[in-house]
Amino acid sequence: MDLELGGLHVLITGGSRGIGLACAHLFLQEGARVTLVGRTQAHLDEARAHLEARAPGRVACLAADLQDAKAALQAVDAAELQGPVDVLVNSAGAARRTPFTELTPDAWRAAMDAKFFSYVHVMDPVVRRMGERGRGVIVNVIGMGGKVATPTHLAGGAANAALMLATAGLAAAWGPRGVRVNAVNPGLTLTDRMAEGLAADARLKGLQAEEVLTQAIARAPLGRLATPEEIANVVVFLASARAGYVSGAVVSMDGAATPMVV
Repeated sequence: MDLELGGLHVLITGGSRGIGLACAHLFLQEGARVTLVGRTQAHLDEARAHLEARAPGRVACLAADLQDAKAALQAVDAAELQGPVDVLVNSAGAARRTPFTELTPDAWRAAMDAKFFSYVHVMDPVVRRMGERGRGVIVNVIGMGGKVATPTHLAGGAANAALMLATAGLAAAWGPRGVRVNAVNPGLTLTDRMAEGLAADARLKGLQAEEVLTQAIARAPLGRLATPEEIANVVVFLASARAGYVSGAVVSMDGAATPMVV
């Protein structure tokens, strides 16, 4: 199936690792150009070397702290020196998982800064420019914590829920100007970030992280956890012309761990 992504410019925040890096691989396979944004230059350099070996000349990298609105705007401006952004994939930022007994007002605020505002700071300039051009796609990688409250992810889950509303609202607002906005909600996924969540659950339950992981796999209806590539498959499809009438959607990807209608 031709996803019609060849030649498009894709900006991926959090693109140096995990789901963001998996997305970069797939977009490059489809013939797109990618610009990765991340906080750590060493991770970006490693990702670029890995990707350039497979797609020379189609990878750019920018280091930025997207919790800072000015830094995020500068990153967008720098990315567009490579050409207008046709697709934005937000995969940066992850609120620290914290057992509810350890939450403080500062922790709640930090969660919003790490997740909600790191996405908004990039979406705001990008969606406006897409609207001016009359075309563009945004896909937000959010997380099931915004749909299902868990005692170790209340602050981060609140940020996720806010992002889901922002996704739906921006889709409705900017749709008439040719912009589609969707979201993907991964459940537990085999990334480096998963270790932090397991550690928080282990502290709350008085278990070892390995025991928590074993229990999570045992509860999974599909008998395993998701891979970053499986999440990326859906992200890339939503960004493509094949999903041209999909906008304002929030796709749950937890392998039916939480059966739900909406």
